[in-house]
Amino acid sequence: MKQMTSLLFFLIGVMGAGLSIGVLTAPGDWYAALQKPWFNPPNWVFGPVWTLLYMGIAYVGWRLWQQEHQRILRQLWMLQMGLNLLWSPAFFVAQMPNLALLIMVMLLGAIFVFERRAWQSDRLSAVLFLPYLAWVSFATALNAAIVYLNWTL
Repeated sequence: MKQMTSLLFFLIGVMGAGLSIGVLTAPGDWYAALQKPWFNPPNWVFGPVWTLLYMGIAYVGWRLWQQEHQRILRQLWMLQMGLNLLWSPAFFVAQMPNLALLIMVMLLGAIFVFERRAWQSDRLSAVLFLPYLAWVSFATALNAAIVYLNWTL
């Protein structure tokens, strides 16, 4: 029962943080006016994708907190979570796609380092983070394209 309670805590915490950031930083007129690349998905795609990703992120976080020997992976997990939650305010609230791109590159790096380390000691967590790595790679390309297409001197 204690494990189920802690799993529920992780799910509510991660999903709640993601939902809160999404609601508080919802795209507005500024975002709608930006030039976007041809590969920009429709807005409705982001919610379901992030919901599934946050479920996986929460489960991986929960797994790591069950394993006392995974201190470095837990730190990497917290780092990626913090960077993940910083991106939307930088992009949508501060309206600074350049800063958001920097955060995204750091997030991508943190996930990549997590993947490399987890592959050796917690293969299931590494596999569960692969869709997240793929999506953040895509999101980094999307953010970079938006910066490029909207660059003004």
